[in-house]
This record gives sequence, structure tokens and C-alpha cells, in this order.
Amino acid sequence: MHVITIGIDPHKSSHTAVAVDAAGHQLAQRRFVVNAGTVRQLMRWCEKWPERRFAVEGGKGLGRSLAQQLAAAGEHVVDVPSTLSARARLLATGGDRKTDEADALHVAQVALFRQDLRTVEPEDQSTILRLLTERHDDLVNERTRIINRLHAVLRGLLPGGAPTRLSAEKAAALMKDIRASPPTAAAATSLGISSPICDASTGRSGTTKRRCVTPWPPPAPR
Repeated sequence: MHVITIGIDPHKSSHTAVAVDAAGHQLAQRRFVVNAGTVRQLMRWCEKWPERRFAVEGGKGLGRSLAQQLAAAGEHVVDVPSTLSARARLLATGGDRKTDEADALHVAQVALFRQDLRTVEPEDQSTILRLLTERHDDLVNERTRIINRLHAVLRGLLPGGAPTRLSAEKAAALMKDIRASPPTAAAATSLGISSPICDASTGRSGTTKRRCVTPWPPPAPR
């Protein structure tokens, strides 16, 4: 039985999949709305082709999450750079007209006739932890930037400015006693709201990192 290649054009809100045979002829196509069940729906749609492989455009970019989920499920997945699929579209149409179905078809055809594409391997915990750490650092830097801006605003509204170690709760208490023009008060309030949001996001990112390094399932009690 010939292997069926399934090209996928990924987007933030939807993924379009096109299945082609060994000659590159389109067999079927379907659009999937991105949600928690997207991969499950995609796998059900592909059950009719037990001999299959997936070609995901931008496996290191927009298509990374989908490519990783498929690879983790044991599927054969290759990464098709967007430059190659764009070149295939240009040669096929003679222009730059785009549709999601046509793009997915070109992704599959590129994978069919190129033997040098990168095979997507499931990421291990060290890679995931590195990504979570980078995200946590970004949130910490963003929180610091917001606090510094809030200090600058409060310095002009309060005698002596705000305390050095300013938490979201302290900032909210200080702003309750401020009497300022509407634009200035709005700016201070906006910064005060941003701070607890960053606090919460930073806390969630730390929790996620801890979960990543916690063995699963947890060891049974003795």
C-alpha cells in the first residue's frame, strides 16, 4: 500500500489538511478549528489511511504545536519551510494567489518530492523546561518594566514617590488616595492593573515549570 501524505497549512484559529497520493493527486481535504480536540479530530479523519505521514508547514513556527502533538502521538511528521511551499505555489499558479486548501496541497507536494526535509522529533522535558524558563523570564522582565513605569507616575503624584519595594497591593492602596486629573489617574490605574496581571502570569509560569519536572504519574505512597 502506498503511503498517503497529508499536508497541513496551520493558522492560529484553524488548520487545513489535504491528503495526496504517491503521485501528488489530491484525495481529500478538511478544515479543523483549533481547540482542545483538534488533534483528536484530525487523527479520526486520517484513520482511513493507516499508511500515512504528515507534512506541517512551519514546524518550527506557527505549526510547531501541531507538529509536536502529532510526533508525540507516534506519527511520522516532516517540517516544510514556508519558503518552499510559497515557491511551489508560485510555480503552480504563476502568481501569489493564496487559499488555505491550495497551500496545504502545496505543502504535501513539497514533502512528497523533497527528501531533505527535517523529521520532527518529540521534544523532551529539557526542551520544554527551557521554553518555560524563557517565558518566565519574559514575564519577570515585563513586570519590572511596568513597576518602573508606575514608580515614575506615582513620583509625580505623591510626595516622595512610592516605596521602593512596590507590590500590586501596595500600589492599589496608594492609588486610592490620589487626587489627579482624569488622564493621569487613568494612566496610573492602567499600570496598577497590569502589575497584578503580571504577578499572576509569573506565578502560573513557575507552577507550570514545577509540574514539568515532577514525575508523572506520581509515585505511589508506601
